[in-house]
Amino acid sequence: MTAFPQVTRGVPQSGHMIVCGDDAVAERLAAELTTVYRERVTLVVPPTSQTGQTGRARSSAFLGRVQAVIDRTDQAPGTPHVLEASELDQEVLTLAGVREAAALALVHDDETNIRTALAARRLNPRLRLVIRLYNRKLGQHLEELLDQAAALAVPGLDPEALDTSTTILSDADTAAPALAATAIAGTSKVVQADGLLLRAVERTPPGHGQVADPGLCTLALLSSTTNDPAGVEGSDASGREGPTLLPDDATVAAATGRGTVVLETVTHSATAPPPGRLAGRGLPLASLFSRRLRWSLAGLVGCVLGLAVATWLTTDDHPLHAAYVTLLDLFAINDPALGEPTTRQVLQLLAGLAGLLFLPVLMAAALEAYGTFRTASALRRPPRGLSGHVVLLGLGKIGTRVLARLRELDIPVVCVEEDPEARGIPLARRLRVPTVIGDATQEGVLESAKIQHAHALLALTSNDTTNLEATLYARSVKADLRVALRLYDDDFATAVHRTLRAAHPRALTRSRSVSSLAAPAFAGAMMGRQILGAIPVERRVLVFAAVNVAGHPQLEGRTVAESFRAAGWRVIALDTAAPNDRLPDLATTPTHDDTDRPADLVWDLHPGYVLRPEDRVVLAATRQGLAELLGRQPRLRARGTGIDGT
Repeated sequence: MTAFPQVTRGVPQSGHMIVCGDDAVAERLAAELTTVYRERVTLVVPPTSQTGQTGRARSSAFLGRVQAVIDRTDQAPGTPHVLEASELDQEVLTLAGVREAAALALVHDDETNIRTALAARRLNPRLRLVIRLYNRKLGQHLEELLDQAAALAVPGLDPEALDTSTTILSDADTAAPALAATAIAGTSKVVQADGLLLRAVERTPPGHGQVADPGLCTLALLSSTTNDPAGVEGSDASGREGPTLLPDDATVAAATGRGTVVLETVTHSATAPPPGRLAGRGLPLASLFSRRLRWSLAGLVGCVLGLAVATWLTTDDHPLHAAYVTLLDLFAINDPALGEPTTRQVLQLLAGLAGLLFLPVLMAAALEAYGTFRTASALRRPPRGLSGHVVLLGLGKIGTRVLARLRELDIPVVCVEEDPEARGIPLARRLRVPTVIGDATQEGVLESAKIQHAHALLALTSNDTTNLEATLYARSVKADLRVALRLYDDDFATAVHRTLRAAHPRALTRSRSVSSLAAPAFAGAMMGRQILGAIPVERRVLVFAAVNVAGHPQLEGRTVAESFRAAGWRVIALDTAAPNDRLPDLATTPTHDDTDRPADLVWDLHPGYVLRPEDRVVLAATRQGLAELLGRQPRLRARGTGIDGT
């Protein structure tokens, strides 16, 4: 049994990383910084818990979970410090060493994170802040405020350092691409950059005499266990050849019988709104009135025009006066045509008859328009004959982000949510996504979502038991259904994946832990680079990042081919925008006003292109490779000693 050290209360050395939080993301983040980047980490956790544990017991249990994550790796890093604090005030931050720290991650609730970020910025204007916030608009304003405060406090601060001084992230936004990608092609992964979608697709080994298509570039070679139809995620790789990340051309050519992960396509993420959507400018007439009603209105309008023309020709009146008289006859507010010519009397009778027909048509139009707007403001029911769609369980933080991603890709979705006041219900109503209100574990709810005709199931509720039960029931209805379920604990996700894969070998199963998907992005932001996203390759991760060439001798002055480092990093795109015109964050989705802005990223780079200091490139890299590229000196605390190893 691993012996966990006691809680450390001393002030850490300068240049360390501070993580404030006590959930799964904080655990994975601390382990990520310690094992991958070899950083000294200080954890700040509350001293009490809802279970009534004492502060020391809670801190020891939390540190034990972190140490368990560390022990599962092949690294031998030092143990993080743990500091107990009931509130994250200025005194606690000073005790944690925020004045000398390199970065601070705040993964508490939004209110605590904002308050702590403001205090930390006052104590250390040069501190790199990584804050977890779900509210995008609030996060954008907070990021601008904190960066402005840093610029005013340190007038000579490097603009490049200012760009990465504050990073607002959301575990929902970070995990959503990987979860939504499961519904696209099962094993494909998606990362967004400059409004484009990078699709990394797993491909099976080519048959005899066939040549594998490398796509834009080969990102990884999969494990040798390619005979598993559900993939090898979560499998026990002991004694087997594991995945090879960012292999060189010789390795790819020599690998036989192994699947690959390739960068296949780059497409615009913005798509046209779904048909019939009552949103935006210029409501179409077809959305308000039925076809039969439109033909009835057109016929009556034509009849009235014909009567007006006939009145004009028979009375020699001015055309406007003839039209006016016809409308008076139509609405029965004109005097009877007694003593006038027979033609005039006949036209008046016909106009009166048209008026009798016109009134019910107007009433029908009003009722149809009212019903249309009422339907638009209510949740839609799954239509009859629906098939090939994605059933999404749960419209919480994660489910809402995944729903938005799926609709951006124009993938048909049916949502299932138990709470009618859930966070994602307004989005589903606005996008007119069919939604079933009910417990997914109850009989008949999934059938209402047409699960028997669905293409995939995404179980993304916050309850692991609900996700698992709904998955098992869906598999009983449709055995070959593609499934991805969200599970809180990564070990539990691995165990569930193995069992479902063994029970349904012909069906595609993916189990995802949001904390394991989100932690690499948080850790990368703390290291001071712009993370575009992370792609899981089996149980490892490839990170996509935007890096300025200046200051990196491994890139500056080298060609694209020379800058490649096998199992380290690969340059896959070049930002051609002028330095002053570049987007500050390539990972953000362009606003509606920016949809016509041409993309500045060039993906088909010539291998002989020489990287200049003013260039910014997009890299696909392993986490260890990016840590090396950043030039961070590994600081390894030897086990059982109190000094830093070299």
